Amino acid sequence: MTVTHGRPPTAEITDILVTNCGLDADAAARAPAASLEELGMDSLALLELSAVVADRWQVQIPEQAGQLSIAGVAELVARRAETPGHTENSVLITAPLPLVWDVTNDVANWPELFTEYARAEILHRDGDTVRFRLTMHPDENGVAWSWVSERTADPGTRQVRAQRVETGPFEYMRIHWRYTQEPGGTRMTWVQDFAMKPTALVDNAGMTDRINANSAVQLAVIKEKIERLAGADGGRIPAGTDGSTGAGDE
Repeated sequence: MTVTHGRPPTAEITDILVTNCGLDADAAARAPAASLEELGMDSLALLELSAVVADRWQVQIPEQAGQLSIAGVAELVARRAETPGHTENSVLITAPLPLVWDVTNDVANWPELFTEYARAEILHRDGDTVRFRLTMHPDENGVAWSWVSERTADPGTRQVRAQRVETGPFEYMRIHWRYTQEPGGTRMTWVQDFAMKPTALVDNAGMTDRINANSAVQLAVIKEKIERLAGADGGRIPAGTDGSTGAGDE
């Protein structure tokens, strides 16, 4: 969010509400924690606020914005005006592409492939599309995070497109997997595009750092496991893989 003349974002939103939406500035000053609805902003006022915000910052605010305080709206706009999160990480695996493809696309066996997942439950399959629930190992506070994702594999192009269905702290999370044959093995690349919700404990930049750090760890683990498998089996496809869909920090 670009702040005019160094003014805080809350002041920017307050000015819009006063100038364009009929907000009583004195009433707002007396009750800084009050919601826009409590300050008398009706649906027409909120529509005008949405129009000005969209024009000034190219940000859409939800219909429920009336339940937020002025500071809450300012924080929401600032978060959504951030540069979206984007990461790209890859690893060269010394193994045949069909083996890498099938092992990493066996979603049901992800707990054996990744170190972070405790369970992977297949919820629905439709051709090359699979919907599934991932559950992580408990964190330092004993919380086992869980969410539903959906991914579609394209065996012809050796690419996978995935997204979180239950987005949790994300506004959205989309993941693109690419597999390419290179001298010395198969390169697997993860590209993740996302944005955090205003209520998330970390912003886009912070989550970018987390994803980059975690991807490096998981890609190294996957590389070691598949290379060990390729060496033991001579590059054959292991029994139990189904070659359907899967793979990644979805």
